[in-house]
Amino acid sequence: MRMRSILGALVIASLPAMPALAADITPEDIKKLVDEAVEKRLQEHERREGATERKEGVSGQTAEPGIGSLPDVAKERRTESQPALSFGSSGSGRLVYAKPFVSAPKAIVGGYMDIQYRAQQKASIENGYGGNTNGFDQQRFVPFIYADITEHVKFASELEIEHGIRGTSDNEISLEFAHIDYLVHEPFNIRAGILLIPIGKFNLLHDSPLNDLTDRPLVSQFLIPSTMSETGAGFYGTFYPGRTSKLDYELYVTTGPCGYNSDGTPRINEENGTKSSRQRKCASDDGFDINNGKAVSGRVAFSPMLGIEVAGSGYYGNAAPGSNYNPLSIAAIDWTLQRGPFELIGEAAWAYARNNSRAIQGNTIGFSPGSLLTGMGGNSGIGIPPQRMSGYYIQGNYHFMPDFLRAWSPKRFGEGSTFTAVIRYDRVNTNLDDSNGTGGFGNLEQISFGLNYRPIEDAVFKISYQYQPKAFNPNTSERIHDSAFVISAATYF
Repeated sequence: MRMRSILGALVIASLPAMPALAADITPEDIKKLVDEAVEKRLQEHERREGATERKEGVSGQTAEPGIGSLPDVAKERRTESQPALSFGSSGSGRLVYAKPFVSAPKAIVGGYMDIQYRAQQKASIENGYGGNTNGFDQQRFVPFIYADITEHVKFASELEIEHGIRGTSDNEISLEFAHIDYLVHEPFNIRAGILLIPIGKFNLLHDSPLNDLTDRPLVSQFLIPSTMSETGAGFYGTFYPGRTSKLDYELYVTTGPCGYNSDGTPRINEENGTKSSRQRKCASDDGFDINNGKAVSGRVAFSPMLGIEVAGSGYYGNAAPGSNYNPLSIAAIDWTLQRGPFELIGEAAWAYARNNSRAIQGNTIGFSPGSLLTGMGGNSGIGIPPQRMSGYYIQGNYHFMPDFLRAWSPKRFGEGSTFTAVIRYDRVNTNLDDSNGTGGFGNLEQISFGLNYRPIEDAVFKISYQYQPKAFNPNTSERIHDSAFVISAATYF
């Protein structure tokens, strides 16, 4: 209405400039002339606005979420010049906003989560009460924060919250990793912070949406306990020795393992393998080094061509406190073979906790230093803490998508979506020193069959059946045959 009034006034104001026409014109003619002029102007105005909206609508369209490469945050969101940071900034209440990312955002926040339902045939699910053989668990909620500080300085972190519905005494909240990278050149880059230890490949790629089965391999639970991370520094890089080949490496110096409780009891045992010796599980309140020693870890991966990779890795560090020297060493090999829809992956590891079976100096459990720790409790009852462990897994994947599903619903089963059939064999023994012929209760075996559906690569719905011919029931301390049915969903966000 306001637009019509303005246009009408402009038309009437222009009439005195046309005296010949104004002399013979009647009031009815003036009204008709004004109405026609206003209508014409309104139509032109609407056409212009419609064209502008259509143009803005096209330019505002973006690619489907989850498709395409990760944006260079520093390049897209940071200005070329930024105000210098200074401790001399004045103010009080506003000083909390004196951060560079307020005026120049750098970070990307994402992560992943999973949810599962598990039904065990015999052994109970960990719930603090025992006897429960089925239940739901939102096992992991994991936020990521990544940032490009400059073209050469990168930051990456992962905060893991396990079993978040439980109270603070039963869940786990910790930094999986948080490090700064300084990119020097592709063959050599520096990294420092809380680092993922490069033993095997699974410890580096353990995200729930990545894995085609819900449960992690047994060797990645007991020998290379995912996620294994420690505080330290080192370097990594990539070489290209041939036209189609690639060589990647990582080498770090870190805080090291924590293999003993404050009373001298070994934390490396038949029940848990090496998982309780991780820095994050250390019995000391501060989580720092218990012996002023450091661990060394590294991995070298060779890919002769696309779709094939073989890697070797190792870890070595003193696990005993004070002046004691009881080193923990872990060696591993892993492989990835891909051809068309078929994939064969796996990992094998060997652990040696030297002198883990003997008492250390300064222990308060009543053993003289160096004496054999007979009578220590374990899965196999009273015995001797183990020193040697080994394990491996072999997994085959077949990716497929039936044509009739694509034809039935292209949006749900189109490009980017897939089904995967999975079979995995797990074997682990956390007490190779046992001489009773059975290998002890740490001798575990499992065969898993699974099928999953990915609407896109970032999200997956899984179903699997686990047959466990060699299993252990922690409530009754008995070796059993067991099985489990597991349904889960996981997604990046």
